[in-house]
Amino acid sequence: MYYKSTRGTGDNKKSSDAIIRGIASDGGLFVPERIPWVAPDFNSLSEPDYQGIALYVMSKFFADFTEEELRYCIREAYDEKFDDPGITPMVEKDNVYFLELFHGPTLAFKDMALSILPHLLKIAVLKNGIDKEIVILTATSGDTGKAALEGFSGVDGTKIIVFYPAGGVSNIQERHMRTQEGGNTYVVGVKGDFDDTQRGVKKIFSESSFNLALNKKGYIFSSANSINIGRLIPQIVYYIYAYLNLRKWGKIKSGEYINIVVPTGNFGNILAAYYSKKMGLPVKKLICASNQNNVLYDFITTGIYNRNRKLIMTSSPAMDILVSSNLERLLYDISGNDDAFINKLMNELNERGEFRITGKIKNKMADFYGGFATDKETYETIKYVFSNLNYLIDTHTAVGYNVYKKYLKDSGDKTKTIIVSTASPFKFPGSVCAAIDKKYAGMDEFSLLGVLSEISGLEVPQTIKNLGKKEILHSTVCEPDGMKNVLSDILGL
Repeated sequence: MYYKSTRGTGDNKKSSDAIIRGIASDGGLFVPERIPWVAPDFNSLSEPDYQGIALYVMSKFFADFTEEELRYCIREAYDEKFDDPGITPMVEKDNVYFLELFHGPTLAFKDMALSILPHLLKIAVLKNGIDKEIVILTATSGDTGKAALEGFSGVDGTKIIVFYPAGGVSNIQERHMRTQEGGNTYVVGVKGDFDDTQRGVKKIFSESSFNLALNKKGYIFSSANSINIGRLIPQIVYYIYAYLNLRKWGKIKSGEYINIVVPTGNFGNILAAYYSKKMGLPVKKLICASNQNNVLYDFITTGIYNRNRKLIMTSSPAMDILVSSNLERLLYDISGNDDAFINKLMNELNERGEFRITGKIKNKMADFYGGFATDKETYETIKYVFSNLNYLIDTHTAVGYNVYKKYLKDSGDKTKTIIVSTASPFKFPGSVCAAIDKKYAGMDEFSLLGVLSEISGLEVPQTIKNLGKKEILHSTVCEPDGMKNVLSDILGL
């Protein structure tokens, strides 16, 4: 199994090399040369455990890792740091299944891949005989940053530098990052939105002269964003695991189709679901749920991707994105691996801020349904689910449930459905409490952690229980065009 760039230049890479590089030298994203078809094997996986399914899936994609190496990475990743022995439990409510992906150390789905990426990278470096220090450069819209910092903190031979949009994440998310301990961790606020931050990181990756200077200093760049194939592939695992559990519990029959609802901004999580479908998972519809930054909804419905609009700051900040990086991988796949076509689209996006797909390629988007929820609808959904279903969800999960209800109304499709619950409600106590009762609006988020615990009967997760009292260790803020200078100062270039 080799990996190639969506933009066509450069040699094919082994998985370990692609993981180290993070992004291809031409600015494209690494994709597997093929998606392995494994549907016949599902019947043999009758007693699934998360670690076993992880080994099964990753061995198909990371072919240059030995079984022993993968077992080590999986054992180190999916252990007691997750507060549920099932790693990704499911809760049945209102005839749908909420797949809870927030039981890791940072209370968000990013833990599912970022718990294992440092270990994959560590072995990849050894396999490739690299004697340079790895600099993990990451842009975050809120959750990736903390999960990456947590995963790489204290890992020998690495430094991790996280850029986030200052004022563009929740208070809990920001405090979580700025209090991060570890001598190899750095957190930088950017005076702009996530797209400014992500664009700055991509520009640094693709600037050859800067990378040459970095190399001479004994460093090499990698990424913890979902542009890194080592982040994306582990996300396939929980879709297959969830399906097998539904079958094991007698909720579906062997071969029965399911729908999957994914609240997404950067398109990585729903792309992993799409890859699972290509592997043979019987998925009828992939339901892409957006907030008011509904660029993906517009694209799925019209074939036009247009980022020329004002970014709206919403109550679901991890989805406040107008440039969905992983969409490039999907476009590459549905175009028949046409790198010339991808280069054309990406050039149009960079130069004009939009591109269009038509005809047969647009028809291949039939796997997807797009919908979006306003902040008002998001709040109403949180209150409805809490009051009527006795279940507490965060703002991103609420977007997913709201869009699912719209899909159900539009289609009448009663197929069993998984809704991906991407974050703990305790990461967004201000919005969740205000949705349940307006009297909490405007109150301090840290004091609302206790309120949320009291009204829900759930304990405040240990990782954020005393977050408001922790010392802030990172205070650097820069303009978007100053990101490279900050990086140079950190690395002594």
